[in-house]
Amino acid sequence: MFLSILGVIILIVGFLLSTPNHPASRYGNLIKIVGIVIVLIGLSLSMFKVIDAGEVGVKTVFGKVDNQVLYSGLNVINPIAEVTPFDVKTQNYTMSGVHDEGNKQGDDALRVLSADGLEVVIDLSVLFRVKASSAPNILKEIGTDYLEKIVRPVSRTAIRDNAVSYDAVALYSSKRDEFQAKIFATINKSFTKRGLELEQLLVRNITLPASVKASIESKINAEQDAQKMTFVLQKERQEAERKRVEAQGIADYQKILSTGLSDKQLQYESILAQKEIAKSPNTKVIIMGNGKSAPIILGN
Repeated sequence: MFLSILGVIILIVGFLLSTPNHPASRYGNLIKIVGIVIVLIGLSLSMFKVIDAGEVGVKTVFGKVDNQVLYSGLNVINPIAEVTPFDVKTQNYTMSGVHDEGNKQGDDALRVLSADGLEVVIDLSVLFRVKASSAPNILKEIGTDYLEKIVRPVSRTAIRDNAVSYDAVALYSSKRDEFQAKIFATINKSFTKRGLELEQLLVRNITLPASVKASIESKINAEQDAQKMTFVLQKERQEAERKRVEAQGIADYQKILSTGLSDKQLQYESILAQKEIAKSPNTKVIIMGNGKSAPIILGN
């Protein structure tokens, strides 16, 4: 567009110089030709607009927004139209308490009050994209700074409005998924009205007050001690059961021996034992009894 304006200026200068009484009148026609060429070149360049991949373009002519969207590639447009690009890829807006981690410098985490009146610090990431067909409406109604006008305030408000329904400990543990689903639904409803599509919501971190964290740690330690004691008691019960079974087995064995062994059986077992002793290489003297008493063994 700049070349076209420059060409028009040169063309006007050429007409001014073409007056018969002007000293440089002989250059007037040449200057007019140069001006026309520059105007044509400028118009040719302005008629073609390349939109990068992952972007769309919105045309504006004298402040009026055209509802026709320019998609990626080469597009032929009105030479006097201005094109505003919009990124339609997935965008990430992070609000974090860690320095240089979020979209804003410093501590940008959300500090909200829970149902029990405690302050909870939440880190959040919002994954969204601009709907290509809604880009003209976004330019007309919001502008190109939709991050500051829509994404940030809507997300922070949704978290504060939903956090007051939960206790701090519930947000940290059992109700975290439910809380995330509720704020997703709230933000998605607002985004849809404004031409944005919410893809995913990530509650990255929930930080409780120090006193609450200490209480939770004490409770966890107490539960671990209780589980340890339960294990010890169970082990002791198993050991007692083992000893009872062992004692019962010994008693049953003794009962069987007392009722099943005869004198002849004992005499026979004694003979076998004496035979084994006689085979031993150790020096010994065996004094045999009268058949009813056990033999006496004398050895080294």
